[in-house]
Amino acid sequence: MPVPHVTGPLAEWIVAVKDDDISPEVRREGVRTFVNWVGCAVGGATHPTVDAAIRAVDPFSGPRMATILGRGERLDVLHAALVNGISSHVLDYDDTHLKTIIHPAGPVASALLALSETRPMSGRALMTSMLVGIEVECRIGNCVYPEHYDRGWHITGTTGVFGAAAAVGHAIGLNKTQMQWALGLAATQSSGLREMFGTMTKSFHPGRAAQNGAMSALLAEAGFDSSLQGIEAPRGFANVLSTKQDYGEILDDLGTRWEAALNSYKPFACGIVIHPTIDGCQQIRSEIGDKVKDIQSVHLTTHPLVLELTGKTAPRTGLEGKFSVYHAAASALLDGDGSPTAFTDDLVGRLDIVALRDRVSATADPACHEASVDIDIVFNDGSKLHKRIERAIGSRERALTDDQLNVKFLNQAELVVGAEQSRRILDMSWAIDSMSEAADLAEEAAAQRISTAAE
Repeated sequence: MPVPHVTGPLAEWIVAVKDDDISPEVRREGVRTFVNWVGCAVGGATHPTVDAAIRAVDPFSGPRMATILGRGERLDVLHAALVNGISSHVLDYDDTHLKTIIHPAGPVASALLALSETRPMSGRALMTSMLVGIEVECRIGNCVYPEHYDRGWHITGTTGVFGAAAAVGHAIGLNKTQMQWALGLAATQSSGLREMFGTMTKSFHPGRAAQNGAMSALLAEAGFDSSLQGIEAPRGFANVLSTKQDYGEILDDLGTRWEAALNSYKPFACGIVIHPTIDGCQQIRSEIGDKVKDIQSVHLTTHPLVLELTGKTAPRTGLEGKFSVYHAAASALLDGDGSPTAFTDDLVGRLDIVALRDRVSATADPACHEASVDIDIVFNDGSKLHKRIERAIGSRERALTDDQLNVKFLNQAELVVGAEQSRRILDMSWAIDSMSEAADLAEEAAAQRISTAAE
């Protein structure tokens, strides 16, 4: 059976995309994606996961040219891409391509912004390359999802490396053959296991994808070759890592149908399949007030993927709590919270939350949509309450507004760099498409951190 041609045509499209080839509407969504990514990267900067990553790699850093957002340290470009990718994902608060559950910006933006500090580029150029990278990773994800994901691969890591390679390759001007090499190098580094959910290693996946994708493009630029059919060859990415290969999802309508325009942004800092439950429980709390203390039991009816991904009944750490629909329901009912503060080590062990969590049960129903939930509550006096969520806030049907993105950004960034600096970074993030030097944003995201800490 002849091998289809996929990597070549995709590479040809990547290297040919110009700024004006992308519509204002798609670029606008790209800016929203970038704003959300910066906020998450700064917001996650002081997490113990990031501290540990920096302790590990700092002694081995090359020239310290690139910023770690929200921190004072600088690392070489490839290690900065790694750490910023980790930081942007560690709170599980980042963007989501709902068709594949890919978190697109982490691998791509982390690689590009670090690169911009050594290979100067305008904000408009960065935005074009970022949208190209996001398009590539999401289309490759569409090609193999859901079979690839169901097998146990963390699709953000496995496809994010292609996105970072495409974005960096576009930014540094690779030709078609070099871009094919870069995609082949990315294919051979495609990895990330869902077994790691609930641990620090989950956020390592987009970080490593950023680092390895950037390295793929830089190797190709230097003449380091690879297979020219790394995606579609019989022993290439799609055939080895998935039983589904729909190559039309990669090539059809390239440049006219933009997956990057379908991005969504989380209102809650946890696995996205929990969001309907948090949304519903927050609404219930608003409706019943102090009566939450009289809850006898809570029952959730959800899609099977919810329990597969977030079925941890007794989380021990904040990271595990992000994958416990039981903890999320209890926290939302008692505190009305779904932000990063709801998923700390202290919160998952708080006695009243544990007590209510233990009275939460769940049933998987294949007829229930992934973005829906039925919540049934029984009170101590025997009365009952039912809440149905068809689509959670943050979904495409109920997308976060720009103002809501601003609140989300500031709420997490201010805890790291303070209110004044957070506002400056936010304003610059919204203006990225018109900035003459993209690296100025990276500088602003770290320049005040040392003096702020001293104050």
